[in-house]
Amino acid sequence: QLQLVESGGGLVQPGGSLRLSCAASGFTLNYYALGWFRQAPGKEREGVSCISSSGGSINYADSVKGRFTISRDNAKNTVYLQMNSLKPEDTAIYYCAAKHARAFVSVQHMCASNSHSYWGQGTQVTVSS
Repeated sequence: QLQLVESGGGLVQPGGSLRLSCAASGFTLNYYALGWFRQAPGKEREGVSCISSSGGSINYADSVKGRFTISRDNAKNTVYLQMNSLKPEDTAIYYCAAKHARAFVSVQHMCASNSHSYWGQGTQVTVSS
């Protein structure tokens, strides 16, 4: 079964940190660009950060620049999102997505789109005191 599984979400106080992980099973991520997206209640899903298959190209939403870091470990078939200095407005369900290299245009394009090869089920992040 081909799937992405996120983990690492939870409840954290403002200013705190979380590290999200997204592991693939049934396929290798080597040939996929990867991204993190989030959806807050009553809002549309938005791209948070995307990384190319080589890891050489990365995009961040303006709202998370300087606070979030995306990385990938192809040997572990996993992509990560390190989130620091968390704010209440970061509260959302976070999803990872994979886009095959055949369909990849750019990390900016990937983060602006919701059309990807695979999606995870999401993990809840709540930032509250």
